[in-house]
Amino acid sequence: RVTIPTLSVFRPREIKKDAPAVIIVPGGGYHTLLIEREGRKRAEALNKKGIVAFVLKYRLPSAGYFENSSVVPIMDIQQAIYRVRKNAKSWGVDPEALGIMGFSAGAHVAVMAATHYDTSFISATPPVNLKPDFLILINPVVSFSDSTGHRGSRDKLLGSNYNTEAITFFSGEKNVSKDMPPVFLAHALNDQVVQLDNTLDLFNALRRQGVLVEMHVYAKGD
Repeated sequence: RVTIPTLSVFRPREIKKDAPAVIIVPGGGYHTLLIEREGRKRAEALNKKGIVAFVLKYRLPSAGYFENSSVVPIMDIQQAIYRVRKNAKSWGVDPEALGIMGFSAGAHVAVMAATHYDTSFISATPPVNLKPDFLILINPVVSFSDSTGHRGSRDKLLGSNYNTEAITFFSGEKNVSKDMPPVFLAHALNDQVVQLDNTLDLFNALRRQGVLVEMHVYAKGD
């Protein structure tokens, strides 16, 4: 029941020169947020590398809370990108080296940011580039298709009133372009929640478009 988004800043004691900054988007199937395990703990790990991290608590598309609830998470990640770039100097980060690390449904939010960056869902003044500079996707929900999509995430985000156009819009592998930023993918073969095909299909779509991509598939990891 997250209705108010927040962006928490985690700054290391010493910031490495020209180090990238990372917005972390935790997963939870669009019905909860694993903000400790897939948020704060990851931020602390990045801080040890001298990297500034931002943990996004994004609004969840609970029925009845918002109009157009399916785009609320996209609005929140775009607002996060906007705020980090706008305040880059005061936070000591490079506005041209801003990536997104997403887990599960949080990775779906990240993919949406990278595939639909040319459509602004927020009011940004002054205008700021909303395209992330790289993606780190861990056991990502990518597709909303019947064959490989994560039904739980799809049902929570879209509800029961969805059409073919909505499935296409929210299926990352169907919206890959050659202008997408570099992508790092990691998935476990024995994942019982998100099918490995999400990662494989996105990898192949990126490869076909000539986008720089790296994939790691682990035998175990759940």
